[in-house]
Amino acid sequence: MRICLVYDCLFPHTVGGAERWLRSVAERLAREGHEVTYLTLRQWDEGVDPGVPGVRVVEAGPRMALYTEGGRRRMLPPLVFGLGVLWHLLRRGGDYDVVHTASFPFFSLLAAAAVRPLRRFGLVVDWYEVWTRAYWEEYLGALGGRVGHLVQKLCVLAPQRAFCFSSLAERRLREEGLRGDVTVLRGMFEAPDAREPSPAASPPHVVYAGRHIPEKRVPALVGALVEARKELPELRATIFGDGPDRPEVLRLIEEHDAGSWLRAPGFVSSEEVQSAIRSALCLVLPSRREGYGMVIVEASAAAVPAVVVADDDNAAVELVDEGVNGTIAASASAADLADAIVRVAAAGPALRASTASWYAERADRLSVGGSLETLVAAYGSGRPSVRA
Repeated sequence: MRICLVYDCLFPHTVGGAERWLRSVAERLAREGHEVTYLTLRQWDEGVDPGVPGVRVVEAGPRMALYTEGGRRRMLPPLVFGLGVLWHLLRRGGDYDVVHTASFPFFSLLAAAAVRPLRRFGLVVDWYEVWTRAYWEEYLGALGGRVGHLVQKLCVLAPQRAFCFSSLAERRLREEGLRGDVTVLRGMFEAPDAREPSPAASPPHVVYAGRHIPEKRVPALVGALVEARKELPELRATIFGDGPDRPEVLRLIEEHDAGSWLRAPGFVSSEEVQSAIRSALCLVLPSRREGYGMVIVEASAAAVPAVVVADDDNAAVELVDEGVNGTIAASASAADLADAIVRVAAAGPALRASTASWYAERADRLSVGGSLETLVAAYGSGRPSVRA
């Protein structure tokens, strides 16, 4: 089958759950003998091989800064990418049986939907998140938010075979008026080779891994960890990652004189992050908004419980069963996050064992392989749900 994957980011040149998911899909499809093209913005130096074995990577636009200094998506790159996708599919769309695109940035999806009747490819769309109008207006202001919500609505109404990664996104797609099939995929994880879970380090160690952007609420972790040390005085922590909120994280570490027990080394190798997670007391993800939360699955695979925060836009709570593979904090306040960390510590090895069992029971469903079987079944040329 001839498949074109469309997203303006490519792992590991940019890092995130969607990037890792589509990179895994591309490589697995290629290994299974499909002809795979990955259409993206260039994120590497000119003349450099982007490094996706068996996959033809096509540049639909130049290298551009995707985010503002405040951590929000810039408007120009999605427009440039949308035009690049439109031009490529007008010329080469007939070469593909299926175009599989991320919903965001929306203009590439609108381009694929516009060309589909001319080139007769199937259109498959991954919806990682679906925002409410209220959240759009909070993010972009009253006018910008209304425009953003309208563009999202146009994308929802385009004929497509829709996939998402949470019940939250599925419900919102229906509320926004999606017609046709929508399937929730639970697996985005490339499981490593089987290994025995590591025991929790002593003294106990908490880990965060991710971008430092406002919706992740990383600065809230510093106060929470300070608070938790009142009950767990030997507690240590590492905050991995970088982004616009990192200076505030570093400032708070200095303000609380926490440098002797709290590290914030920035971006490091994935091996260092994984090693830290495997021996952690828990992974803490204080995000307000998550479309999935792959790092929670990674932690669970290592028998490490996760702490997440209850929030209307946080689909990561769907990956945590209270008291089984972690706990859900009532808010991102220092007191509530600290209380959740202390609860994990009090549960001890029993929670680690139940986390291992939780993952073992769901490993197939949480894997990329399990989701890929569903995708390939939907890819079949001529299926009405794809070519509608």
